[in-house]
Amino acid sequence: MAEKLRSPSDSETETLGEGNVTPLTTPLCRQLGIEVPVVQAPIGSAVTTDLVAAVAEAGGLGTLALTWVTADEAVRRIREVRRLTPRPFAVNLVLDFPVDEILDACLAEGVPIISTFWGDPSAVAERARSAGAVHLHTVGSVSEAERAVAAGVDVIVAQGCEAGGHVRGEATTMALVPAVVDAVHPVPVIAAGGIADGRGLAAVLALGAQAGWLGTRFLTACEAATHEVYRQAVIRAAPQDAVHTRCFDGGWPDAPHRALRNSTLSTWEAAGRPAAPNRPGEGAVLAGSADGRTWSRYEDMVPVPGMSGDLEALALYAGQSAGLVHDVAPAGRIVADIAARAAALRGV
Repeated sequence: MAEKLRSPSDSETETLGEGNVTPLTTPLCRQLGIEVPVVQAPIGSAVTTDLVAAVAEAGGLGTLALTWVTADEAVRRIREVRRLTPRPFAVNLVLDFPVDEILDACLAEGVPIISTFWGDPSAVAERARSAGAVHLHTVGSVSEAERAVAAGVDVIVAQGCEAGGHVRGEATTMALVPAVVDAVHPVPVIAAGGIADGRGLAAVLALGAQAGWLGTRFLTACEAATHEVYRQAVIRAAPQDAVHTRCFDGGWPDAPHRALRNSTLSTWEAAGRPAAPNRPGEGAVLAGSADGRTWSRYEDMVPVPGMSGDLEALALYAGQSAGLVHDVAPAGRIVADIAARAAALRGV
């Protein structure tokens, strides 16, 4: 791990806040040094350095998910992204877990954008500001957004309950985003939840957001570490197949989430949604990998390449926008297609 604060590279200094202007470039884009208001959400174990770099190279903001790795591994991934692209990128940390050492490593590496979720962002805001990083924090309500701004957060991510993975609030994106925009103005807002194409991006920009935060769409990016079983489940899904639940709580208890209906979820619901350890098949090993690791029913792990077993029964985190995802495509093309359609719809 680096021992002292590493200054951003010359290329990052030139890029952060100085991105090329496109018809969709917002003030937030200029602040972050990106060209189009498309942010790749931190999709957990499905995130790869190749995905982050590809999104960045296409003019969007790629995000590494680093909560559950060591500080040394975080540094390795940060440096790998930098090897692949000179453009700005973000790292995401979940504040419900001990992330101080990882945050230290990220700031020491000069990561320009720190994204946080699920906890009090106060301490991170102060440390990020001291290191010269922009701090994004994801919220699920107006009151949480106001508290985050009071804590010193630079950018609010307003997450509607349509979102996949772990879900903070109960309001929909359409209702939450303009309410948060009004409440925290002039602090910029990114909209999350239910966005998978240019129509969704154009809609949230019209609501006052300055960028869209997309996770489910990037699950089927070529560069994502998504097992084919998981990828195809997303492609086949209808909006109603993405269920708001507490089923897959192993590793992150008491955290509501949205996942695709599968055999585990359906069996648990049919049994009356009993609490652990009295759930059907509790503790049964469902999957393994060549290195000997195993995963049990109800864990919060998604299927990734290299796994084998009953992968359909693992957590298949996805948002309701899965009903709009119909293909596998390179991340760069996903960003370009979303931006082009949003620009056309906005008449710019």
